[in-house]
Formats: sequence, structure tokens, C-alpha cells
Amino acid sequence: MSQQTAKAKLRKILERLKTAPHSLKSLTDRFESKKANEDSTKPQIFAYRLLGEKTVRLLPLFKDMDINLQKSGMKTSFKGYVSLTILATIIAASSVLVIVPITALFLLHLPLFLSLLYTVGALLFTAAFSIIGFYIYPIIKKDNLKRNLEESLPFTTGYLSILAGAGVPPSQMFRSLAKIDTKLAISQEAKNIVRDVELFGVDIITAMDMASKRTPSEKFRDLLEGFIATMHSGGDLRKYLSERSRQYMRLKKIALKRLADSLGVLAEFYVVMLVAGPLILVVMIAVMAMLGGGTPGLMNPRLLLYLLTYLGLPTGSAIFLIVLDTISPKR
Repeated sequence: MSQQTAKAKLRKILERLKTAPHSLKSLTDRFESKKANEDSTKPQIFAYRLLGEKTVRLLPLFKDMDINLQKSGMKTSFKGYVSLTILATIIAASSVLVIVPITALFLLHLPLFLSLLYTVGALLFTAAFSIIGFYIYPIIKKDNLKRNLEESLPFTTGYLSILAGAGVPPSQMFRSLAKIDTKLAISQEAKNIVRDVELFGVDIITAMDMASKRTPSEKFRDLLEGFIATMHSGGDLRKYLSERSRQYMRLKKIALKRLADSLGVLAEFYVVMLVAGPLILVVMIAVMAMLGGGTPGLMNPRLLLYLLTYLGLPTGSAIFLIVLDTISPKR
């Protein structure tokens, strides 16, 4: 009886082993199909599948964008980003091509010739604004990453100097730095160094050299190059990192004083250009309308008021917020 039970169990095990490759293959197929579906929902991947091969001739026009993408920390390929830029420009231009003539003809009651002129102007402005926006976005991300790295350098070098004084090897120092906070830019850079060492099998000096070449911050690049030079020469890492920490702290104090002065200038600019200026323009437009305005065309007071309210003020406020975010520290 026991032998029959053992044979039955052995038969079941053999049947499971026979069906295991098929079940594993089905699980793999489901995982790959799920991953493909998730990737297809990303806009840059959809744009590349739609326009990827057609935008090959336009890639040399965006060669500076490739460098900015590499240094911005964005996980986006160059061809996919260019395809997304062109696709978004086509969609925005098509929307303007429909909205502007309808608004000019049926809401503002402008003549056909002026409506066509406004349509062409709005079409060119939208296309240029879309391309410039996509071109500037990696530059803004690169600048944000640079500022985040440089703001944390005084504390990072102090932390590394403590680890160096305790006799921790460089690879363990960056591994410990990567575990501090995932939201910190310096932790992400440390993770990239640890990834290059543990996953790609390079030594710690080569990994730091690779990180120094792809970082947008000159200060962080100088820190890594000095770190490498100190290791090559057999110098004291604790002393080097402590001196760097004091130097970065002095520079941070100077930068905070300059930031306070810049915020005062921006506050005065905001009051003059976006508070007092629009009020003066509204009064001037009202006086123009009372003195016999209302002629069709670009100098129509109603059209000028619409442009000021729905285009001028939002654009000025957006530019002010971008400038304020650019110069302000994140933490």
C-alpha cells in the first residue's frame, strides 16, 4: 500500500515537472505583455512608435538636446523625446488651426483677412512655443538637478568625512550615502555609482569618473575628481572631505545672501509689471475706447483687453513663477 502511494506521488511530481515549463512560459509571456502594455502608455514611446523613423532626418537639429537629456537625469531616450516634441507640436498646431478661426470669425466678428492673419500668427507662435518648451524643459531639469546637488554638498562632504575618519572604504561610503534619502539628488548619484560597481562590475574609481562626466554640477565634478586624485596619491580622505565641507559651507552662506537680494528685486518687478502695469493698461484701453476706439483690427480696445487678460497676465505670471523656482532653493 505504501509502495502504491509512493508511486502515485512520484507520478504526480513527474506530471507537474512536465507542465512546469509551459506554465513558466505562460507567466513569462504574461509579464512581457503586461510590461509592453505599460510601456506603450508612456507618451514618448507612443510618439516614437508613431513618428520614430520619420524624425531621423531632424535629429541633427536637436543635437544639443541629447546632451541636456543625459545631464538632466531624465530616463528618456533622445529619439523618443524628439518624437514626442514633434507629435505634441503637431497636435497643438492642429488645435490652434481649428480654435482661432472660429473665435476670430464668430466671437470677435473680425473680417476674414484679419482672421486668417491671426490664425497664421497663432499657428507659428504655438509651434515655436511648443518646440522651445520641449527644448528648454531638459535644461530646467538639468539646472534643478545641479542646484539640488550643490545645496547638499556641504552636508554630504561632512557626512563622508565622518565615514572616512572611521576607516570606511570608498565603496561602502557611497553605499551608505545612497541609503540616506531616496528624494535627495546626491543619494541618487550615489546609487548610480553603486550600480556601476555592483551591477556593471567596474571599480569604484572608474564609477566615480563616469559620474563626474555625466553630472551637471561643476562643484560635484570637482569633488569627485579630487576624491579620485586623493585616492591615487594615497592622501588623507578625511582631511580632504573636511576641507571641502568648510569651503562649500562658506559658498552656501554667500549664495543665501545673494538670494535674499534677488528676491527683493523680483518682488519689485512683480509689483511693477504684473500689478501696477496691467491696471495702467486697462485705464489706457478704456480711455481709447471712450475717445473713439472700436475700429476693427489689432488696435481694437476689446481685443487688446482680451489679449491682456487671457494671454498677457497668465504668460507673465508663468514666467515669473519659473524664474522664482529657478533661483529658489528646494530645501
